[in-house]
Amino acid sequence: MIEGVVFDLDGLLIETEELWDEVREALVRERGGRWTDWAQRDMMGMSSTEWSRYLHDELGLEEPPEELNRLVVERMADRYRERLPLLPGAIEAVKRLAARWPLAVASSSNRPLIDLVLELSGLASSFQATVSSEEVARGKPAPDVYVEAARRLELAPVVCAAIEDSESGIRSAKAAGMRVVAIPNRSFPPSDEVLASADVVLASLEELTPAAVEG
Repeated sequence: MIEGVVFDLDGLLIETEELWDEVREALVRERGGRWTDWAQRDMMGMSSTEWSRYLHDELGLEEPPEELNRLVVERMADRYRERLPLLPGAIEAVKRLAARWPLAVASSSNRPLIDLVLELSGLASSFQATVSSEEVARGKPAPDVYVEAARRLELAPVVCAAIEDSESGIRSAKAAGMRVVAIPNRSFPPSDEVLASADVVLASLEELTPAAVEG
């Protein structure tokens, strides 16, 4: 029986994978780094500590990772304030599930960005707990962020469902022992093998109902 639900954020409730890509690529090119075609996929699911180190170590930026992290977060926050890229059905899906279960967020985004998204969307009151992967030891696909989200809900991971869109996120939630509902990211879809490991696969947030979560 499901007793709580944990949502991913980027690519699931807000369409930001391309925005992260755009902001980080612009920074790399401005600062004389080496952007690659596979950089975005490499960084999907990484915590801020991990991707800022990647920008420094792999893409050749001279600034320390902490400074790179600050610059990217500032630019992302500015873009959110200009226009929050909520995906169709996001607010309604969250409210449907919040009427049935306590909810949490388990996101690879930085803490300030998670809080800003929930504030701007009006969804902050729908979530009892939020976790950024910068607050745990390892980012996705490690299970840490989902395990911590369940802990903050005061639930065991095995009685929680995770709502995910990405390959690293599905792997993370499965490793935590959660039931996984996948809504595949349109721009960076999970592989067929990883998608097959999800318990439920939906086409869109409009299909995300309590009945779909429970299976």
